[in-house]
Amino acid sequence: MALEPLLSTRAQRAFMLTLILQGVVVLTMVAVVFAFVAEHVEFTGIYKTIPCYLALFALAEIFELLMAFDALRLRNIVQLIGIFIFHGALIVFAALQIHETRTALVTGGTDYWNSGGPNSLWTKVLPFLIVVPCIIAASWIAMGWWIRELYFEFGWAIFHVVGANPAFKTMFQYYQVMICLLKFDFFCFTGVTIQLLILVLQTSSAEFGITVAAIPIVLVLLGFCGWAVKREVKWLMSISLALMLAAESYFYKLVRFYQPESTNEYATTRATLTVFTIVAFILLFATFAVGLRCFADFDKGLLSSKLHAVTGSKQSYSSPLPSPGEQPSSSMRQTSYNAGSQLGPRISIE
Repeated sequence: MALEPLLSTRAQRAFMLTLILQGVVVLTMVAVVFAFVAEHVEFTGIYKTIPCYLALFALAEIFELLMAFDALRLRNIVQLIGIFIFHGALIVFAALQIHETRTALVTGGTDYWNSGGPNSLWTKVLPFLIVVPCIIAASWIAMGWWIRELYFEFGWAIFHVVGANPAFKTMFQYYQVMICLLKFDFFCFTGVTIQLLILVLQTSSAEFGITVAAIPIVLVLLGFCGWAVKREVKWLMSISLALMLAAESYFYKLVRFYQPESTNEYATTRATLTVFTIVAFILLFATFAVGLRCFADFDKGLLSSKLHAVTGSKQSYSSPLPSPGEQPSSSMRQTSYNAGSQLGPRISIE
């Protein structure tokens, strides 16, 4: 079967172009807000929410773009669905930033320029803040359409990796979900950490150093977990699952956001930090649960299929299904009878 190069189809190119265009527009709007506020306000205390807003959106857009490219490279429809859910969460985050920016510039304002009057700084930046969730929502709808087309395009990929065995297909899908969850775990942890570093922690405090050091440590631990589930290394997977349970203790941070002595400290970022922390907690728990399922699937014959991504070439396989309304070609009808046949190690899919 012919191998199609990456970004060789209309759906792939349109999907990436949609993400790139919305990323450019969103980051431009956020940068404009940052520039307006920086011109008149010193980023201390409650006003730190603005640089935090810019940093998180920059991180989210870069992360989403890399995840999308990776999903297309690997023909991974599970990861594309994860990106679609993540993009929907960005709409909620953008809407929360309108509320928190208003809290910083209006509720916490000390003079007329920082209040909510008709000529205030708040009314100057409000249109740019509103554009952000609107653009993300519009691109979300477009992404849904392109992911639908990519689903038909990548539909046979998993079938040709694990064959027609329903049990193998289910095990492989759980493996894909596990790898995808590990990637989103890292983003959520990094998002919470960035907010704490920018908004709250002092550079001279011991907690600041611990928080900075935690980022590469967590990255390494998540990487080891991904390696363990791919290679079916039982002892390393057991340690990873135990560390996931231990990491749930980080949830105590949520209590600190609402303690009376922390009222002013988290005034303008409490909503975002709460959402990030809860989502991170749920994702980590889901990763633990799926990890248990993947652990139970070790030594059941799936290892060779998992290792295709390690030993295969970078050129990925794609055997697209016909899109709705499109008649299948004779070659596609012919190859459908060979579904589940053994392929060479050229497939790269996770």
